Amino acid sequence: MRAVYYEAFGSPPEVRELPDPTPPPGGAVISVSVTGLCRSDWHGWRGHDPDIVVPHVPGHEFAGVVTAVGTGVARWRPGDRVTVPFICACGHCPSCLAGDQQVCSNQSQPGFTRWGSFAELVAVEHADVNLVRLPDSVSDTAAVSLGCRFGTAFRAVVHQGRVAPGEWVAVHGCGGVGLSAVMVAAAAGARVIAVDIAPRALELAALAGAAEVLDASSIPGGPAEVAAAVRDRTDGGAHLSLDALGSSVTCVTSIECLRRRGRHIQVGLLPAVTGRPALPMDRVIAYELELRGSHGLPAHAFPEMLRLIEAGKLRPDELVTDDLTLDEAPAALISMVRAPVNGIRLIRPRAAGD
Repeated sequence: MRAVYYEAFGSPPEVRELPDPTPPPGGAVISVSVTGLCRSDWHGWRGHDPDIVVPHVPGHEFAGVVTAVGTGVARWRPGDRVTVPFICACGHCPSCLAGDQQVCSNQSQPGFTRWGSFAELVAVEHADVNLVRLPDSVSDTAAVSLGCRFGTAFRAVVHQGRVAPGEWVAVHGCGGVGLSAVMVAAAAGARVIAVDIAPRALELAALAGAAEVLDASSIPGGPAEVAAAVRDRTDGGAHLSLDALGSSVTCVTSIECLRRRGRHIQVGLLPAVTGRPALPMDRVIAYELELRGSHGLPAHAFPEMLRLIEAGKLRPDELVTDDLTLDEAPAALISMVRAPVNGIRLIRPRAAGD
């Protein structure tokens, strides 16, 4: 197979011919139709993820077709069209048995703990637990982000954030996961204020359903002033706020923009290499704020999201802003050193007609 490959952290990734994967017992091999280029892939390439062992093939959100299954697989056969959560669960640990596969204690992650989907083929463990059947009405373009960015945003807003119609939701950082959160919250009947420093990101947020957009770079001062501007525009503060970027600044701003008894959801990664944010815990106590993390979406929860996509209430394909070939992927990965890319960039590992 052809795949994007790097031999050391930070070394130039390149497209190489590599051995085809074989399905592990209980697992499957997927022919990758589309895969997403995510900020997490850049962090991995830079060496910020301790689970990655080099040499490595990145890529963790994808859609495709089953080409082979391992021994013991009961629910899947070659030809099935699927996507996969970026957290592949074991199915039998206490978390999995409680329905919390997204925090499985024995999890594997294509693109992190295993070779990933910037390739023509990718292997997945525990297929009966982790594969999600894609309806014919959901295109590859719509499905590409479901395993990570869109699915993560859906759970963050709906399950962890418990969004309600009429609430104010603040989304800090309008990259792929942030725009997904804007769309999900707006579809749920919330009023969304999107915060970013990039004009194009804010334009996309408005198209995704944001009622207000705020250019944080236009506010003098630091997080406190941006948070005050959000509170001013939301009649006293957001009920629910998400840090969808993952930085000390956006994390603190998200917490400080909440009204009393508001809910902060941390979605963006905060790698240890960037330092730990100093949280305003005095405000958390005084306002009885709720702080929660959100880490993907388990396979059994996908049908709820897929029904909304089929009904046209959620339109993840509208968040795709770039369509790349596998040969264009290495340069695109390297370019993320400068700034997060607006929207979702997808990669098609196979040439048209393959």
